[in-house]
Amino acid sequence: MMPSRVEPWTPPQGPDVTLLPAGRWWDAVRVPSSLGSRVLARLGENSGAVIEDGFGAILYWLVWPGAADEWVLLQPSVSICGATTYVAVPPVTYTEGPGLRWATPLSPTRYLTDPELLRAALATEIDAVMGRRAGQGRAQ
Repeated sequence: MMPSRVEPWTPPQGPDVTLLPAGRWWDAVRVPSSLGSRVLARLGENSGAVIEDGFGAILYWLVWPGAADEWVLLQPSVSICGATTYVAVPPVTYTEGPGLRWATPLSPTRYLTDPELLRAALATEIDAVMGRRAGQGRAQ
């Protein structure tokens, strides 16, 4: 369930990448690109804005603060960046090229990703890549 109020936010407008605290406007779900590209394809138009770190081979989905705090993903390479962490955020115009960019640009209709859809897509793709391990169920 989405919180009643999410603070308005816009990405950096200037020419520089900005290090911003997670947990205020959004939390970020950090996923390796090898898995993240599959998740992005699965979500399609249901994905919110996604930051790609091309050098670090990482994708970051923005979800409302606290939305993923209780997730158990059974994949140590997926992590939640919430309060006490910082995320490098590219300027709104960085949508191409190497390095840090918006893989799925932020727009008035594309901001935070629905955390339940993201969790389900992650669980499905983790199962597809890793196979379901004996005694362990889907991501919760």
